[in-house]
Amino acid sequence: MNATVFWVNAIFAIVTAGVVILHRNPVVQVLALVLHLCSIAVFFIYLEAPFAGIIQVILYAGAIMVLFLFVVMLLDPAGEGFKGRVGTTQLIATILGAGALAAALLPVVGSVGAGEAPAAPPAGFGGVTIFGRLLFSDYLFAFEAASILLLAAMIGALYLAKKEIT
Repeated sequence: MNATVFWVNAIFAIVTAGVVILHRNPVVQVLALVLHLCSIAVFFIYLEAPFAGIIQVILYAGAIMVLFLFVVMLLDPAGEGFKGRVGTTQLIATILGAGALAAALLPVVGSVGAGEAPAAPPAGFGGVTIFGRLLFSDYLFAFEAASILLLAAMIGALYLAKKEIT
């Protein structure tokens, strides 16, 4: 993969993230987030971690975003949630945040290419064996905590969406 693919994907990731932040329709925001997560998967593949890229698409862009879309459509089917938003305030906050991020990243971007070439990744980097070993040893608690948090969020969304039966 060359630098052109990287920069096109980077611009695509920034645009889709902007749509997630700035759009007023939550369904469009969720669908833009799916595209953003797919562009992040391209970055994983660019970093020679194909398994992480595949997992990014299957797990996040696939399963979790379908759950998000289901919850958004279940809780707000008529779209009342975005009527009262103030678009100007959201736009100003986004511009200020982007400016702060650009100011923080400016020294980093300026130093790219000035130093040594990065070291080669260790053997097995991005593979299933290393990923599984780390997931079920060093990061087991975080993995289980995230799964319990997602389960609690799904139960809470179903409870909030439940209609009274009389």
